[in-house]
Amino acid sequence: MCTSTARSRSEMTSVEGVAPMMAARRYGPIERVAVLGTGLMGTSVAMAAARAGASVTGWDADPETMARAAALGGFTQAGSLDEAVEGADLVVVCTPIPTIAPVVAAALAATTDTIVTEVGSIMGSVSRRVLDDAASEDLPRYVPGHPMGGSERSGPEHASPSVLDGIVWVISPTEASDPAAAQALETWIEGLGARVVRMPADRHDRLVAFVSHLPQVASTALMSLAATEEADEPEILLLAAGGFRDLTRLAASDAALWSSILLANREQIAEAIDLYVDRLRSLREDVVGSRGDAVRSTFAQAKEARLRLATKPQVKAGVAVLQVEVPDRPGALAELTSILAEGRVNIEDLQIVHSPEGGRGTVHLTVAVAAVGHATEVLVAGDLDPTRLA
Repeated sequence: MCTSTARSRSEMTSVEGVAPMMAARRYGPIERVAVLGTGLMGTSVAMAAARAGASVTGWDADPETMARAAALGGFTQAGSLDEAVEGADLVVVCTPIPTIAPVVAAALAATTDTIVTEVGSIMGSVSRRVLDDAASEDLPRYVPGHPMGGSERSGPEHASPSVLDGIVWVISPTEASDPAAAQALETWIEGLGARVVRMPADRHDRLVAFVSHLPQVASTALMSLAATEEADEPEILLLAAGGFRDLTRLAASDAALWSSILLANREQIAEAIDLYVDRLRSLREDVVGSRGDAVRSTFAQAKEARLRLATKPQVKAGVAVLQVEVPDRPGALAELTSILAEGRVNIEDLQIVHSPEGGRGTVHLTVAVAAVGHATEVLVAGDLDPTRLA
């Protein structure tokens, strides 16, 4: 797929010969984008890039997946990786974790002036492999990245450009990355409506172990436990209400995808699981020991932290987000929007945060900051109970 030139870690640290290239190279606006891998994230990136005005070409090792994605995303299909990346200003690799490094190396080898990034959930081990496998002269154009968005669903059928709206998109330039390439990528990401955060790849991997990978593990373990208990108590899942459904939503995620993610980040996720187990044991001891004050304190601290957490990490300047619970019945959303329309409240954005299960659903309303007080009054007058998130 590509010609690889391995270099030792000590050689890469010095990055001999890279500085002159970085000083001379200039990157123009990103107008032509190639997306390699057209599942949910790849197709969502393609849609967002096209929405921002770019010309987009896609390629996937599975022609059937690529055809379905192209029909939905409206991008041009390529017959090969080389064809997809030809003439591109940016290549975004959206393939499964085990294949990211070789596909990045192939994209770098097939281009000369193209920035190459990826969207994998693990960055440290992947970027180190790219640094070892790709030709040294190509490495300044490689800038690892990870958009913190997605869904428990998989496949291009569930893609949407809104997957990237307002999310944090981490980039982790390597010691060989051209600062100009990193800046060009950052500008492009911001143009899609995402917020760029720079951090070292290994730090990223540790943090996502807690806020992304551990929730998947906890959700899967809880659903597995309930399913095991169902063997003796077949009615247990009949009693499952909204809380259980919310907590186990991630258990519906793609098994192969998450297996590869957890194994690729095994040391970090093991630490996160250990600390989580310690926290559960501490709470268990307080409950068994009838230490009511300690139990209440744990719940109070968690509640306070949760109320500070908006589902969308980035809220654009000049707007506010209100969370509103609505009943799970036909016409409930229409009633909500009618209440706002009658109150002359303009909706900047509206999102259903999770499926309306367990008798209720949650809606996030984005309104102008100047209108948040009036919007709150209108919702309260309509027998709704809004909570401002941001």
